[in-house]
This record gives sequence, C-alpha cells and structure tokens, in this order.
Amino acid sequence: MKGRILQLRITNYKLRTGGNRGSAKPNSNFIFRISYFVSRLSLLTFFLLSLVLLPSSLVFGQQDALFSQYMYTKLEFNPAYAGSRDALSVDMLTRFQWVGVDGAPRTICLTAHAPLRNPHIGLGVYLYRDELGPTVDYNVMASFAYRILFPSSKLAFGISAGIKYYNIDWNALHPRDPGDQLLVNDASNRVVPDVDFGIYYSHIRYYAGISVKHLLQNQLVVSVTAPNDDVSFTRLRSNFYGIAGGSIPLTDRFLFLPSVLVKYVTNAPIQADINVRFLLLDILTLGAGYRTNNAIGIMVGVDVGIGFSVGYSYDIWFNSLRSHNSGSHEIRISYETDLFKRTRMLTPRYF
Repeated sequence: MKGRILQLRITNYKLRTGGNRGSAKPNSNFIFRISYFVSRLSLLTFFLLSLVLLPSSLVFGQQDALFSQYMYTKLEFNPAYAGSRDALSVDMLTRFQWVGVDGAPRTICLTAHAPLRNPHIGLGVYLYRDELGPTVDYNVMASFAYRILFPSSKLAFGISAGIKYYNIDWNALHPRDPGDQLLVNDASNRVVPDVDFGIYYSHIRYYAGISVKHLLQNQLVVSVTAPNDDVSFTRLRSNFYGIAGGSIPLTDRFLFLPSVLVKYVTNAPIQADINVRFLLLDILTLGAGYRTNNAIGIMVGVDVGIGFSVGYSYDIWFNSLRSHNSGSHEIRISYETDLFKRTRMLTPRYF
C-alpha cells in the first residue's frame, strides 16, 4: 500500500482557518516537525491526531466556533443580553462548515431568554454542540442579567455558569497500525465548570457590549497514551468579545442594520465580523458580511408570522481550503412571544 509522507511546520497551530480553533505557542520560535504515513486518514483527521499526540507540556488556546448570524445568538457569548428583547426569545442555529471536507465542523446552538415580571431581571440558557472530526464539544450554561433601566435605553450586567464537556471518539480514527501504543489511551477530566461575564447597553437605535467567556480557564485532559502515561491536554483560554450595531431608517419601511463583532483569544489573531443587513417591510432581511480571515457571506431572513422567523447564510472562504469544499451553510429558526402581554412598544425591537 502506498502512503504519503506529511511534513508539518507549525509555529502557531491553526486548526480552524477563520476560527483559529486552536493555537499552540510554547515559545516564540517553537518549530514542530512530524512525518507520518497516511492512507486511510483524511488530512483534517490527521491534524487532530497530531494535536492530541503532542507532549503534555504544550498548552493550547481554545477558541469557540463562529456563527455568521451571530446577531441572533448574542446570549451565547454575552450573558448580559438575557431578557433584552422584553419577550421570550428562542433561537436555534445549525452550522455546516467547509461542506465536502471529511470531518469538517458541524455546530448547533440553542439559546432561550426572557425577562421576569421584575423588569430589572433577565434569565436565559444556552446549549451548544460542536463536532470537529472525532472531537465533540458540549456547553450547557444558565445566564442571569441585572438591568438598569433608563427612559430610552438599558444597561445590563450578566453572568453565565454551567459545564463544558469535551470528548474524543478514538474509534472514529483508522490508523495504519491499530496496535500502535500511542493510540491506546484513557482520557479523563472531560467535564469542567465554566463561567462567562458580560456587559450590554442597548438604546432604541443602537447597542454595544463586551464580554469574556471561559473565565476559569480550566484544563481538559484529552489523551493519556501508553506505555508511559504521557498526558496531552487543552486549556480553555478566555475568549474576549466586543459587539456593536444599530438601526438606521432609510424610509418608513426600509431599515439599514449594520453590526460588527470582534473576537480575541490568546495566541490567535484578532478577528472581526462586519455585517450589513437591510430590513424591508419588517418581513424580509437581506445582508452580507466580511470576516477578516478572508471570508465573505450572504444571508437572508424571513418573518413568517405568529412569532416565527427563519434565516439562512452562506459563506465562501478565500484560503487554501476553497478548492476542497463547497462553502459553509447556516440555518436559523427563531421564535418570540410576549409572556406577560405588556403594552406594545411604539418602536419595534430590531436587536
């Protein structure tokens, strides 16, 4: 059987192009070379295998998955957003990234939040599942927000607490030598507590927020390899977010909705998502976005009535993966209802 020899030269390991899912930087000039015969493993799976077989002294920065329609799931990265729409708001997003690549990321996120009868309190919950090759990452978080009310705006402080679960399905790998002792492992400590914090300010025409995820920066053991019980692990690096946006009326029935999301994690470059959307007749939304790591996208949304809306986005990546995949797809379903039947606001909520 004929195999291929892969040689990787890594100074800052990047697993997600345009998400910078993982990065390693034990020192500024670290160079890692590895040669391995691959026949039955996809390139992406091999990347994952090399990641978990690195020495235990290596610490990785973990960055969360990305959504092009992030403006609908702000609770996922900022707990202060809980209750901000003054209604029960439920959003589900499913993302299929790099369609056509074996083992490419698939992510699903469900957020739900609402204010209490006490208008100063907002509660929420989000569930998150991210699959990448043989790895699966779960997050279950409950959010609390305290809101300071002004005549035409709100300032909220929020915190989320919950658990994060990380798992590797070693049975999904098909190496040339199944008896290789490096692949005989017993991972542990896969469940860790997790805490997020955020601040969110909203006006009837604009909003802004800052937040940080994974405040505890817990360590996850992902592999214990025989025969020497060498340990490989990943650390949950804090992820920092900044978001801003607004609504600008162009006509009575035509609205311009710009927004930007900036993300930063240690040992990874700063990344920004810049989006412009147009809302027509309070029913149809059309938009486009640009991601600073050479990706562009388009999106469409429709309010279908009785509180439901749906959305779709498509991303094109301008990097080395472009010729190997058919883009990334994202599907959204949202529902909203006024739990306490409060008096309808004269100005509709657009964020």
